[in-house]
Parts: sequence; C-alpha cells; structure tokens
Amino acid sequence: MYQIVPGAPGEQHMIDRDHGSPRKKKFGQDSRPMVLAGLLGGALVLVAVIAWFYYLLSLRKAHLLKAESLDLKKDGYIIRNHAGDAVFTMAFRSGTLDLDSCTKEGHILSCTRSETGKLNFFIQTVREKDTVMCYRIRWEELLDVNSVEHAMAYNDSHWYGGAEMATQYWPMRNQGEEEPSPFITSDVYSNRNAFGGILERYWLSSNATAIKINDSVPFHLGWSEKNRTLRFVARYKGSPFKPPVGHSGFPVLSYRVCVGLDVTSLHKYMVRRYFPKPINVPSHEVFRKPVWSTRAFHKSAVTQEKLLRYASDIIKYGFKWSHLELDDRYTTDYGEFDFDPQKFPNASGMFEKLRKDGFQVTLWTHPFINYDSINFGVALEKGLFVQEPSGDLPALVRWWNGIGGILDFTNPEASKWFLSQLNSLKRRYNVTSFKFDAGETSYLPRQFSTMVPLSDPSIFTRRYSEMAIPFSSRAELRVGYQSQNISCFFRIINRDSVWGYELGLKSIIPTVLTISILGYQFVLPDMIGGNAYPNRTAGLINETHALPDKELYIRWLELSAFMPAMQFSIPPWAYDNEVSMYKTYLTIGVVQIARKFSELHETEVAPRILELAGEVVGTGDPIIRPLWWIAKDDKAAFKIDSQFLIGDDLLVAPVLEPGKQERDIYLPAGNWKGKKGTYKGPMYLTDYPVGLDELAYFLWVET
Repeated sequence: MYQIVPGAPGEQHMIDRDHGSPRKKKFGQDSRPMVLAGLLGGALVLVAVIAWFYYLLSLRKAHLLKAESLDLKKDGYIIRNHAGDAVFTMAFRSGTLDLDSCTKEGHILSCTRSETGKLNFFIQTVREKDTVMCYRIRWEELLDVNSVEHAMAYNDSHWYGGAEMATQYWPMRNQGEEEPSPFITSDVYSNRNAFGGILERYWLSSNATAIKINDSVPFHLGWSEKNRTLRFVARYKGSPFKPPVGHSGFPVLSYRVCVGLDVTSLHKYMVRRYFPKPINVPSHEVFRKPVWSTRAFHKSAVTQEKLLRYASDIIKYGFKWSHLELDDRYTTDYGEFDFDPQKFPNASGMFEKLRKDGFQVTLWTHPFINYDSINFGVALEKGLFVQEPSGDLPALVRWWNGIGGILDFTNPEASKWFLSQLNSLKRRYNVTSFKFDAGETSYLPRQFSTMVPLSDPSIFTRRYSEMAIPFSSRAELRVGYQSQNISCFFRIINRDSVWGYELGLKSIIPTVLTISILGYQFVLPDMIGGNAYPNRTAGLINETHALPDKELYIRWLELSAFMPAMQFSIPPWAYDNEVSMYKTYLTIGVVQIARKFSELHETEVAPRILELAGEVVGTGDPIIRPLWWIAKDDKAAFKIDSQFLIGDDLLVAPVLEPGKQERDIYLPAGNWKGKKGTYKGPMYLTDYPVGLDELAYFLWVET
C-alpha cells in the first residue's frame, strides 16, 4: 500500500509503506537534453584543463631546452645573437637526444640518454663579458660507439681559420665531399690533400661566431660542399689518436662556441682567452733586412765555393742582409752535425771569411737521422728514436732525403742530445741560429711508440718546435701547434714557382692571414719566387738553374716587401742577363727593383711592423690583418683575398695576375691616401694603374 504525503508545490512523493523510503519519479523526455548539455560542458571543461596542463608542460619543456639565446632540439641546436638572428647552427649527426632525459640546473642544461643509449651531454652557458656569450658543449658516449659527429652549418657566413693548406683560400672554400680525417700536422708540399704544418682547432665567422675544439678531443675534420657544413668528429677507432691512460676509450666531442657583437672584437677575445702569446720579439734585424738562403738557388748541391760566391754577390750587387742561411746537405750524411770535408774543405776558414764580411750564418737542421749516418748507431744505442709499437726497435721513416729514424722529442734524453749537437755546431763555427725543417706528424710511422704516450700525435710537433727556443732570436720553424708562445719566425710551407692558389703566389696572402688568425704573427713568407723546381716552375730552365718566371718573381718580390720579413734565394741578378727571353715590357732591371723594394721594406714597412710586433706580446693581435679588421659590417671586406692591412692604417694591394699592370682595389670606409691621390671609401678603384716596378698601397688619414 502507498500513502500520499505533502511535498513541494506541484510535486508529490510516494512512500513505500513497508520501507518508508520515497520512490523516485521517472524522468520525462524533456529532461534528457539538459543532462546531455551538462555532460558535454563537463567534458569541455575537462579538455580545457588537460589542454592547459599540457600547454604549461610545453612551456616548461621549451624553457628547459633553452640556454640564453640557445634552443636545443633532439637533433641539434641553434644559437642567436643579441639581435635575435640565428648565427650558429649545429646538427647532431651520430645520434639524437632523448629530450625527456634533459634537466636544467642553473646555467647547465644536461641530458642523459640518446636514441642509442646512455650518455653525458651538457651545454653550459658562460657569459664571459657583456659583449661575448659562450657555450660549453660536451657529448660523451657511455657506450662503445665508433664516433661522435656534429655538423656545423655555414649559415650564409664566411669562415676563417683551421689550418695551413696546399690550396689556400680566404675565406675558406671547402670543395667537394670530404670524409672526416685526423686533424693533425702534415707536410702539404708532399701531400696536397692534407692539413698543413701550422694548425689550430679554431674557426671564426663573419657573423661574429667562433668555435674552439678542446685539446683533449680525438679530433677529425671533414666537410660537405653540397650541404655547406663542416663535420666535427671525435673518434679513436681507426685513427692515430689514442685514449689517455685510464680513459674508457669512448669518444668525447667537447668544444666551446662564442658569439660576439662583431668579428674583430670576438677574435680579440678568443686570442686573449685561448692562445699563448710570444714571450718576446725576434731579432729586429730580421724584420728590417732580407734573409738570404741557398735553398732554392743551390738546393743540395751547395758547396763552400758556391756559398762564398753567393755571399760575395750579395755585397757586389749592393744588397743588405740580416743573415745568410746555409740550407741542405752541408753534412756528409743526413743526421750528422759537422761539415762534409769534400764539399766544405775549410769550414772554419769559410766562417771566418763570412764573419769578416759582416755575415751572420744560420744552418738548416731536421729531426731525422738516416740509417747510413754514423749517428744512427749512436741514437740507436741511446734509445733516442721513435720506436715501433713494441718499443723494441726504432721505427724507420721515409722523408724527402732518404730513410732513417726520427728523434723522439718526448724523451728528455733525445732532446738534450739534439740540442747538444746544435750547440756544438754553434760554438765550433760561431753559428748564429738554425732553420728547423720538417716536424709534421705525417713523418711519424703509421704505428709508433714514444717515451711519453701521445694521445694527440700533433703534440710531437709541439715538442719539436720547442727545440727552437734557445735559438729563437733568428730561428725559423715551419710547423706550429699550440706553439704561439715560441718567439721565432714561422715560415709558411714551400711554394711552387707558379701564380695560382695551390702553393703559388695567390696563396701567400690567404695563408699569412690564416696563420695570423691562428695566433702566429711573426710570419716568414717562403722564398721570393718560390722553390724553382723544374717540374713546378712557370719560367726559364737553363743549364744550371730553373728560374721562376721573371714577372712572377718581381710581383712576388713586391708582395714580400710588405710582409714581416723578406727572404731571397733566387738572386735578383740571375735575371739581368736573361732580358732577351722576355717581352719588351720586362726589360727593366730586376736588381734595381729588388733594391728599391728592399729599401722600402727597411725604411717604411719594417718600422710599422716592429711597432705592431711589440704589441703582439701583450695582445696576440695580428700584424698582417684582413680588411674586415677595420670594416666589421662591410660585406665586401669579408671576401677580399688579394689585399691586406698592416695594422689598422696601411692597406696593401699587390698585383697577383700575369700580364697585368692594373688591378681593381677595394677601399673600406675612411680616407685613404695613395700615390695618385686621396679617396673616400667605401669604394672600388677600377683598373687602378700599377706598373711592373710598383705596388699599390694606401695610408688611412684623418678627415
């Protein structure tokens, strides 16, 4: 039975008498839309909440993967400059990051996993100064993988630095597709595809970014012209790099990227931060007066008679000198430290005569002892050679003058013995200094052992270059790796007697600019006219000598007069009897031109260079500078490879093309005074006249 009870107006409740509970009324059709609307509204609210939650997570993730103007993605990162422009892009080529493993603490963003497994990756932001932002990047594999590779995009900018090359361009012009190879010092005169004898792990771009690879990295460099990238690789397997003792052997790629306001100020910062500086300035006489070498003129056929005649002719033709350099094969065998009595029957008398005539003499030396030398057995018995991997036998090497052993300069006894031989020569004949040839790691055996294990083979180059320190005032090196503090002249590798970019005249300015950017400021260009080998000479070959082309020689001479030092070997007087072999416009006397430019170098160029050389000790700034040094936002200046600056105010524009007595010249902003007037830059001077006995140069003047 049911009972009706009073309820709300218009509403009745039926109560079950047996249970005393109200019985619900069934919903009608008109109430269902309201329920559906409520459910839909609730769902929308839930979706909105979830969306907001994920939005907050994405904001947090985006914030997490940023490090002050750097955006990290799984396959690389982008760095922006102070204006917000993307100026540096690096792609991870050997693996991608698991971004869910990334965390951020302070200025360090780190990740612990990649697609291949565990790793230690971090980016640390380091604000070095108000105008420079730097990022330390490290990718360390924690699994046994072959390599780590990052690929840097050019980003429509021009890049400079890296290494001396056989074919040298300014800015860099990497051609083709080059698989990464060990970035170690090599003789590019013998192997035209290798990296050169002067190199550093440093590059700089026109958009004010720089990268410095850490010294500990087993570093390989490649490139892709198609993709416009440089490929940076860390690898031990199949390479000459060896893991340090106690190291896991897993590759680590670590480096620093810095971004500045302009390319010049950024480079100044990088040089002061990362490169050692020379302790002092080499002999001022070498800056002022030419070095005279027997190398290109007499090669290994030099004798006492030829040397004395060469010195006599220098005096006869009215030239000055800083010193006379006796090069190659003055000993009986390679690896000995006294004069061949057949070729030099009275060496003591020869030196006495040269001293009386006012000559200081330097001697050529090298790190090799050929197997037929009497010193081979001495060095073998004392254990002075680089060894085979077993360490039981000397590792024989082939170099351009034969086969022998190479001294192990990680062995203090080998260094001591070598220096004692040089000092003995110096005392016996009053020798002034030495020309240290070779020293590239390419002359080490493929497999070798040294007393101190070399994780980086190029440290051998550093140890060899240290042999020049006791003789640094007039010493000459052709190799450099972490050697900027050695206060001697660094000679660019031998040039061929040709016009072009492959070890020719056109390569000199790009090469000098490159090694200057790498911190080597006391530059000795190769001998005027090049090496004059018959098969590598654009010029005249007669019964006794291969002479470089006369016009080439003159243009080479003019360029050298504006370099830190001049070096003759092919003597100017060798041409003046050959006039009839050339076009009529070449009949001007080479001796006359050589005297003119030698005097110009001594009186006008050397004083300015010596002033800058004194500043190098404190700053490391280049003596020979690119045009962009003073034109930081000038797009034209970034591409000029045939002009240069001495300091900030002397602009030099030599002729580097055959048959030309004019050239186009670019003048950056400012007032520039030349022999034919004053010009207001920026501007191009088209077909500016430059006679065969002239070189165009301009001095910046106040308005």
